[in-house]
Amino acid sequence: MAVPKKKTSSSKRDQRKAHWKRTAALQAKKALSLGKSVTTGRSNSFVYPKDEEEEDDEG
Repeated sequence: MAVPKKKTSSSKRDQRKAHWKRTAALQAKKALSLGKSVTTGRSNSFVYPKDEEEEDDEG
């Protein structure tokens, strides 16, 4: 079984963990922003199908 030859320093470990958390936080922020824009109807970058019932009521 493969084993690491040297122990990873705590600063390297913390740096990796911080990067992972930062990336996750940015993705969560983008998802929340997209969700808000879709619910308010101001989304320009997200295409989603409208319900057929809504189209029938409008026409």
